[in-house]
Amino acid sequence: MKKVLTAAAFALPFMSVPAFASIDETINNAVAPISNVVASTVFYSVPVAGTQFPLIVGWLVVAAAIFTVYFGFIQFRAFGHAIALVRGDYSDPKDAGEVSHFQALATALSGTVGLGNIAGVAVAVSIGGAGATFWMILAGLLGMASKFTECTLAVKYRKERPDGTVSGGPMYYLSQGLKEKGMPGLGRVLAVFFSICCIGGALGGGNMFQANQAFQQVVNVTGGVASPLANYGWLFGLVMAALVGIVIVGGIRSIAQVTEKVVPFMALMYVGTALVIIAMNYDKIGWAFSQILHGAFSPEGIAGGAIGALIQGFKRAAFSNEAGIGSAAIAHSAVRTKEPATEGVVSLLEPFIDTVVICTMTALVIIFTGALDTGLTGVELTSAAFGAQVGFFPYILAFAVLLFAFSTMLSWSYYGLKAWTYLFGESRISSVMFKLIFCVFVVIGASMSLGPVIDFSDSMIFAMALANIAGLYILMPVVKQEARQYFAKVRSGALKPAETAV
Repeated sequence: MKKVLTAAAFALPFMSVPAFASIDETINNAVAPISNVVASTVFYSVPVAGTQFPLIVGWLVVAAAIFTVYFGFIQFRAFGHAIALVRGDYSDPKDAGEVSHFQALATALSGTVGLGNIAGVAVAVSIGGAGATFWMILAGLLGMASKFTECTLAVKYRKERPDGTVSGGPMYYLSQGLKEKGMPGLGRVLAVFFSICCIGGALGGGNMFQANQAFQQVVNVTGGVASPLANYGWLFGLVMAALVGIVIVGGIRSIAQVTEKVVPFMALMYVGTALVIIAMNYDKIGWAFSQILHGAFSPEGIAGGAIGALIQGFKRAAFSNEAGIGSAAIAHSAVRTKEPATEGVVSLLEPFIDTVVICTMTALVIIFTGALDTGLTGVELTSAAFGAQVGFFPYILAFAVLLFAFSTMLSWSYYGLKAWTYLFGESRISSVMFKLIFCVFVVIGASMSLGPVIDFSDSMIFAMALANIAGLYILMPVVKQEARQYFAKVRSGALKPAETAV
């Protein structure tokens, strides 16, 4: 459940609370009509078995299933090769690009591994029951094929410059790829639509929401409304903005250098804590998985039984790993490689780590500890599950939230920047302007409720999928050709790990 600060919780030394509340309320009232229309359109839902099913989730999951079949279950066939690529077995430092396979993967993961893995999973299992976990895992496995498709195209159609920097992502493969297919007008329209939505999503869901929820968790573990920090959202925002600004000023190389350290640490810390709780309840492992399987297929149960569990599981997977959204393709496009298919293969690991591993760990902890029966939901449910075993575990969770929020802001700053420069040019002034705007929005997000603004930006993120997947369907044959050529070279020995490993 998303919790936001009330306007009364924040006041600048030179501004009265009522005055600030008036500003907050004015912004909410101005944005709400637009936000409501956009959100209701993007997340248009139909009733299925007593629960609401957003059609955008079907758009994402159906596409993932089609890509899975079309590419011959590439997520399973190439899983081992993906690990070899991340290790650097086939890497050549002389290839065009700015970051390694591992850095590109870490940067993309930092944008998807976040509050959705903690709060979102709790919402899914509290509504859909334990069975939602099964469908979440299945959707995560299918989503691996979507990542393969979009990230292969991101490298193939990226824009390389003489100084070694690159720009890539859906806006480039939509415009250039569809131009090659004889549809330049459609490609341009889809690319512009994607870029506009990406900027909106980066400033809101990838920025303000992260800062807001990170501050809320700090307040929660330091006394709630009585916390001495409760009135200093602006100060928290300034600190976060400074940290983000220091990193993003150096571009993707700087972001990658941070995320390659932060992402493994925060993932291991969170998963490690979850594993400790699972080990403490080892005698319940069989029971927990029986609950998951029974809930996944049982016609009885909460929120529509098996259908309700399926819907909640699919929703959480789609909202967590962003497979098909196109955002991660922007980060993966910066990789050092001359073979587009290599990064498509590497990106397979992203939904696996994000959804199959981390989201599943969250669900298991909630099921093991019995916290599902507390009536809580969202991050409160996850925190209660962690705290049920060891009293200080909620503090570890709060620290994880801070890291997740920080890393998400880093990645989305890059996504938004590339969409911004696609629309307004890649001059230094244009880039600096967006980075300054992004940092200002960190402070705004931590300071104000801005519910409709954040709802609008969340809608923008998923609206990206409308343009992205439409383009992916048209460009699927291009991806298949790239994959065939690449794996033919691997099988023939033209690409040998021993000769190119770094």
